[in-house]
Amino acid sequence: MSAGPRERIAPKRRPGRRLAAAADPGAGGIDAPTDSIRIRTRALTKRYDDLVAVDRLDLEVHAGEIFGLLGQNGAGKTTTILMLLGLTEPTAGEARVVGLDPTRGPLEVKRRVGYMPDSVGFYGTMTGRQNLRYTARLNRIERTVAEDTIDEVLDQVGLTSRADDRVDTYSRGMLQRLGIADALVKDPEVLILDEPTTAIDPLGVVEILDLLRRLVDERGIAILLSSHLLNQVQSVCDRIGIFAAGRLIGQGSMAQLAARFGEGAGHLEVGIETTGTDEAERARAVLSEVAGVARVTAGSRAGDPWNVIIDADADPAAMRAVILGVVAEQDLALASIRAVQPSLEDIYRKAVARPGDHAGAVAGHGSASEGGPS
Repeated sequence: MSAGPRERIAPKRRPGRRLAAAADPGAGGIDAPTDSIRIRTRALTKRYDDLVAVDRLDLEVHAGEIFGLLGQNGAGKTTTILMLLGLTEPTAGEARVVGLDPTRGPLEVKRRVGYMPDSVGFYGTMTGRQNLRYTARLNRIERTVAEDTIDEVLDQVGLTSRADDRVDTYSRGMLQRLGIADALVKDPEVLILDEPTTAIDPLGVVEILDLLRRLVDERGIAILLSSHLLNQVQSVCDRIGIFAAGRLIGQGSMAQLAARFGEGAGHLEVGIETTGTDEAERARAVLSEVAGVARVTAGSRAGDPWNVIIDADADPAAMRAVILGVVAEQDLALASIRAVQPSLEDIYRKAVARPGDHAGAVAGHGSASEGGPS
């Protein structure tokens, strides 16, 4: 593996950078003016005969964030991406990408959006640098500007030392990083990545996710990342859209998704040192009788902290203070107390197990659903 990406990505804006089309100040709905939204869809739908691949998708992706489309393979994520790029036409609904309609202006959208498909293809007999030059020519980037840009993006993805080697000598991870460099050559405002870390070794995954985070933080671009890998989505995405059973059933931050698809209440772990069964049962009884506690369950092993579920309208910080006071008053030996946020795996499992609750999305977004071939 070549040297890792450099520590800082300069937020460079080259001369001639294409600016997003300005929305009509008096427009509403899909064309409502905004300073931050880079992708917006309203009721976006794709049908293949009787099969609904994407159904009334409402989505917004902002500058300076990574939005994760999370779902199993075949859930329709790639179909959504193809519509956003103008590579397939929607059956109904609308989309705007950097202020443009992909159906009416697909070429202009492609010039202003970087895209890396799940299977990156390059000319194997050409070097990494030559492949990027080819992309620059396709995008009509002036040669002198292109050379500086290529040097910059190769450095950003950590491929400078292998830039002049044939691509057919690259590892899978190197090909993925070259794919990101290829998408960055046009200096996009939006980067769309379809399963960018599939079949990459763990170190390569860390490097790519770190690179994406820094691109967003330092350049302010918007990234739409499609993946079925829950831990990677949780580690890097600011907001997440969950696909299940053919529908986009919720979207929002981890906290918002946890509030919707979690227990419906806060969750505390309270560790109490006990010397036997009787004292353990007394600890459970004491915790259960605290006002605002919904239920108390034991950990998976003896000696594990108690799982304390608090009422939905109870404040976790206030409940911690109350529990601390009660435990001290009852002369129990407190070992630990902490608030617990469910993992994305927990949220996803509970979300897909609630098919009757798929009508809305979190954080005030409209309902959306998706399914079918990807």
